[in-house]
Amino acid sequence: MKHILLPTDFSENSWNAIVYAIHFYEKMDCHFYLLHVDKASANNTTPSVYGVSTGVLNDTYITNAKEHLKQFIKRISQQFPRNNSHKFFTLSDTGSFIETIRRHIYERKIDTIVMGTKGATGLKKLLIGSNAGDVITKVKCTTLIIPENAIYTPIKEIAFPTDYSLSYELGHLQPIAEILERYQSALSVVHISKKNDLLSITQQRNKDLLEEYFTPYTKSFHQLTNSKIEEAIQSFIASRNTTIIAMVAKNLNYFQQILFHSKIKNISYHTDIPFLVMHDT
Repeated sequence: MKHILLPTDFSENSWNAIVYAIHFYEKMDCHFYLLHVDKASANNTTPSVYGVSTGVLNDTYITNAKEHLKQFIKRISQQFPRNNSHKFFTLSDTGSFIETIRRHIYERKIDTIVMGTKGATGLKKLLIGSNAGDVITKVKCTTLIIPENAIYTPIKEIAFPTDYSLSYELGHLQPIAEILERYQSALSVVHISKKNDLLSITQQRNKDLLEEYFTPYTKSFHQLTNSKIEEAIQSFIASRNTTIIAMVAKNLNYFQQILFHSKIKNISYHTDIPFLVMHDT
């Protein structure tokens, strides 16, 4: 049984993430938790607003949120055939977005967060302060980010860009292995460098670890050399059947600089390809 958290602000962007999640976990037993967190009422530090107590406002926000959540559940039932393996629950809360996410992860034993983001902004802007950026940098839970233009397709290939500078523990890599096994998909490990240098001893050791861990699965290792690293990875992904980009949270600075560099004018792949962010468990 998988426990999936689906944060929503009731936008079409968040709805798209819900749709993707339902398709992604179609053949798995899942509990889906649709969560809306109202931060506006939490930011209200005065005892009343225009004569209305903060407590009443909080109750109003929650009541409205519950109604919106009911509409989303109704929309799910209308759009998707009944799946006895899927159960949906609604959660509405007020307070700090991140603290609320953390609490529900603990209480509901959440395995993965699936949430939407505006892909056109790229990760660089994403990391500055959006909800998705805050989640992948501040919440230790595997997170699948669904760009606004993403449409679910069967998972054919996972691209895992790396500079081999970090070692990966089993907790980092398990989400990738689960997807590879579930969908019989392929893994492409992509090393990008500006110069055609040999790997250091540490880098070679980390590459060997990846080869050993993913022995049971279809995999390939690729070396890209380009003075413009951003263009190299752009071209690689654009030329393949990549359906998910995987990254490890502790290496996010690397991905911010390379995968979603703001100087590339025509980046398109990250606007419609989801990316999986993995944390050490």
